[in-house]
Amino acid sequence: TKQQIQEKSRNFRQEKNIYKFNQKETKKIYSIDTPPPTVSGEMHIGHACSYSQTDFIARYKRMQGFNVFYPFGTDDNGLPTERLVEKKKEVKAKKMQREDFIKLCMQFLKETRESFIQDWKNVGISCDWSINYSTIDSHSRKIAQWSFIDLYNKGRIYRKEAPAMWCPECKTGVAQIEVKDKEFDSTFNDILFKVGIENITIATTRPELLPACVALMINPNDKRHKKLAGKTAKVPLFNLEVPIIEDSRVREDKGTGIVMCCTFGDQTDMEWQKAYNLPIKKAINEEGFMTELAEKYKGLKIKDARKEILKDLKEKGLLVKQEPIKHAVNVHERCDTEIEFITSKQWFVRYLDLKKEMIKWGQEFKWFPEHMRHRYNSWIEGLQWDWLISNQRYFGVAFPVWYCKKCDEPIIAEEKMLPIDPLTNKPSNKCKKCKTSEFVPDKDVLNTWFTSSLSPQLAIQLMPKAIQPKLFPMDLRPQAHEIITFWLFNTVVKSHLHYDKTPWKNTMISGLVTLRGEKMSKSKGNI
Repeated sequence: TKQQIQEKSRNFRQEKNIYKFNQKETKKIYSIDTPPPTVSGEMHIGHACSYSQTDFIARYKRMQGFNVFYPFGTDDNGLPTERLVEKKKEVKAKKMQREDFIKLCMQFLKETRESFIQDWKNVGISCDWSINYSTIDSHSRKIAQWSFIDLYNKGRIYRKEAPAMWCPECKTGVAQIEVKDKEFDSTFNDILFKVGIENITIATTRPELLPACVALMINPNDKRHKKLAGKTAKVPLFNLEVPIIEDSRVREDKGTGIVMCCTFGDQTDMEWQKAYNLPIKKAINEEGFMTELAEKYKGLKIKDARKEILKDLKEKGLLVKQEPIKHAVNVHERCDTEIEFITSKQWFVRYLDLKKEMIKWGQEFKWFPEHMRHRYNSWIEGLQWDWLISNQRYFGVAFPVWYCKKCDEPIIAEEKMLPIDPLTNKPSNKCKKCKTSEFVPDKDVLNTWFTSSLSPQLAIQLMPKAIQPKLFPMDLRPQAHEIITFWLFNTVVKSHLHYDKTPWKNTMISGLVTLRGEKMSKSKGNI
């Protein structure tokens, strides 16, 4: 049968090492930085399409006489694996001991990884299957933790109490690259505030943030509201008085031209808080419930609180108008949950100061097709945040960090200790500040893209040291266009921050396969 012929052919190629990278060969090397697919289900037609395109290049280069370095990796750490294990094993990570959940994830990967990879073998992908990595194996964890330490020592990593995007569903901080816009039906609500004895009207889609209101903002050029500047306003339903401040970022043509500043509703709120040293009020907690700041609405889910507050405003005659609208809001790309902004201590990679350099780095390699470079450039131009790399999850690469129990000073692991888990390992040094030997382990894990963006190193460092310089920069990065901002961008940044080098000479961008107009995705189940 056709299947038997394919299997016989596949076994022959494997036994004869037809696609094996020859470490002793003197022929010119062609190295490919292959995308590590996420182990969260079976291969689908989208994978078969894009990986086949890469394979055409690999086979063509072999026929030209190149010694092709074509590894295969799998992306096993982080949220996708966690969510799949929770679904398949019918458990919740947060309701288990961390150690037990990690063991469950590792066991699941052991059971499924081999059959998952077999799908790639079955379609005839001509990788050297002996060169393979998993982003959660000790080899990858060591490199990812080294990356953290190297960037920390270079002054590129910092930890601070700061507003961060948060997913209430996944209960983790998310980076700008993990956020997308989604259109929702909503309402513009015209609400009455008091300035002395006068009523003023404010339009908002987020009445549940009234208890976190710290100022009202007006445009200095808006003649309608000029007389309000410098006065204070009373927030309805809550015993609060807030200042009225002039700022040119207020759009006169949006709503009533008077805007609530809440800590935190969006990026502009953060900018205003910083610019005018406004108080920080936390009305929503990490679980997506209202805090004690919301008074009688404490403990309600966000949407329930919105409903109850609107009901009470209406009863008191403070809700004067409601207008249905459609508007785009930030959602977590993993689960489509609306993003909230909370204040917490998180680790960041500082790179906003490098935007000009980043544009230049994108010109140092060839793009196929060339117009895809515009996506890279547009992403950089729109960057507003440093890269948040802390994830409040269980399964992933641990931060190689402890904190002094007395003064909270970070204690960074020594490179010779890697890979480590601060929950089970102890630091070899005392606190530099107060010389204390009592420590608290960092319980967060590194953002999965922090590890994936090291894919050239994850593959190359499996080779003897003498060969490694011949493989880097790599010849080709093949990938789909929708992860230019995730994988390609971060790999370029990491490569320059660590090695001052472009990671590859060429990038080949493929399309994606859609089903009913939506990207085909294992996590969505539309495959």
